[in-house]
Amino acid sequence: MNFILTLAYLFFVGSVSGWVLELFFRKFFSASNPEHKWINPGFCTGPYLPIYGFGLCALYLLALLGRETGLDGSIQGRVLLFLGMAVSMTLIEYIGGLMLLKGAKIRLWDYSNCRGNVQGLICPLFSFFWALLGAGYYFLIHPHILTALAWFLENLAFSFVIGFFFGVFLVDMALSAHWAARIKAFADENGVIVKVENLKAHIRSAQERASARVHFFFAFRSERPLAEHLREAHEAVEKIRQKRKNDAA
Repeated sequence: MNFILTLAYLFFVGSVSGWVLELFFRKFFSASNPEHKWINPGFCTGPYLPIYGFGLCALYLLALLGRETGLDGSIQGRVLLFLGMAVSMTLIEYIGGLMLLKGAKIRLWDYSNCRGNVQGLICPLFSFFWALLGAGYYFLIHPHILTALAWFLENLAFSFVIGFFFGVFLVDMALSAHWAARIKAFADENGVIVKVENLKAHIRSAQERASARVHFFFAFRSERPLAEHLREAHEAVEKIRQKRKNDAA
């Protein structure tokens, strides 16, 4: 039981922390956000990204495995440990991206411009970043995670907060599934893959032009039907592609 509560706690911490990390990355560093606006990352409504929740659980389990097997007792062993962390994070990223891409025709990120990428979902460059993140986790975060877990297991009343989080999370997943189904219907009808960040940016721009309220968390909510935004966003992308093709010719 304690093990399940531990993983639930780590999923909660990782999901929220990953959301904050992506929020600042997209604000200040993302090329898909040239105007540097605050954009709610991911597909969920709330402030969490499940992929980072699974990632933190994986890093925690691998760090424990490294300690139990003595793998972290040498430099070579730690290098192997960090490589294992990079592989595990890359697999989580690939599986999550592939499920959305094949199941809902949705692309949350695109590494197509990176060398050695696989379906634009993973690439060596970001696997390297995952290795660095794993090393950073091991040296800087894991000791504090152990301390936090010890506190959590001594104060199980806090599990109410975790339970509340998962309750909200499940409702959010149902809402996200509703939006995903509507996007998939458009994608199937037009034979396209929908890039969520482009769609969010289009809805935001349309709301601003109409002097309507811009929803940060409810990024797909608009006074106009979602299908109209999908069609306009797709047409805008096609115009850009056609212009590039004409310029190249």
